[in-house]
Amino acid sequence: MNNRSIIIGHIACFCAYCIFGFNIICCKNISNAQVLTPMDLFCLRATGATALFWLLSLFMPKEKVPLKDLWQIAIASFFGLFLTQVSFLKAVTMTTSIDLSIANTCTPILTMFVAAIVLKEPITFKKAGGVLLSLAGVLLLVFNSVGLGGGASETKPMGIVLTIVNALTFALYLGIFRPLISRYNVVTFMKWMFLFSMLMALPFNGRHFVQIPFSQIESKVLWQVAYVVFFATFVAYFLIPVGQKRLRPTLVSMYNYVQPTIATIISIVIGLDHLTWKKVVAMVLVFSGVWIVNQSRAAAPSVPQKNV
Repeated sequence: MNNRSIIIGHIACFCAYCIFGFNIICCKNISNAQVLTPMDLFCLRATGATALFWLLSLFMPKEKVPLKDLWQIAIASFFGLFLTQVSFLKAVTMTTSIDLSIANTCTPILTMFVAAIVLKEPITFKKAGGVLLSLAGVLLLVFNSVGLGGGASETKPMGIVLTIVNALTFALYLGIFRPLISRYNVVTFMKWMFLFSMLMALPFNGRHFVQIPFSQIESKVLWQVAYVVFFATFVAYFLIPVGQKRLRPTLVSMYNYVQPTIATIISIVIGLDHLTWKKVVAMVLVFSGVWIVNQSRAAAPSVPQKNV
């Protein structure tokens, strides 16, 4: 794969996880407002993204997806969207901000092992070292940040369980379904992904979903919901497959460490936190780890790549 394609993959992942970094703050604020349940917010994300991806597909070249692949996409949707998002949105209401951030750090580690088992990606000393270096940076950042407030006042055991479920299901999605993603245009793949996720969610929450009192919700909360639906769902989940096509699963998951970094930077900018030398060191460690993993040895390519 040429350098230009790899650079596009890095830019896509970086932008997606920057969006997710602000999404953490928005989801906490929406949760604190206590006007939408986690399933309400997931249904809004799923229905909104489904409509947007199917609308965008009208202007894209048509791709036929055989039934055997549709079943695989449905399974990918269950792991990569339904379980991942629902467990995260519910965990936000049951864990403190620091505990949530710490528990989320296991995603790249789990992805590295899943990729090694499924895609035969070698776990080299360089790759493991890069993951651990970024992990150290994130933990240093979390323990020295005061702007990651919000969420629950105390952590419940089920909150930790849900956070681990979130990390594991997304690791499985990144590690298992890369070959499937590589067969299709991003829009084709994601329109089916979100359609299946919407069909999974509505039976659980459809009746409550249609009764959401939008007129009683504060405008600032509605704007944050709009950000979550459009940017943190439609735009970010367009960008992630772009990265998945071009980068190894462990490297894609490493950008998960960008989320608390971006959340901290936003908190500093808006005055909820302040910059210290420890935070600077932490951010350097995070991005140094990503660079080291990028330099590590990959498995021989076996799946042809299609353009976005």
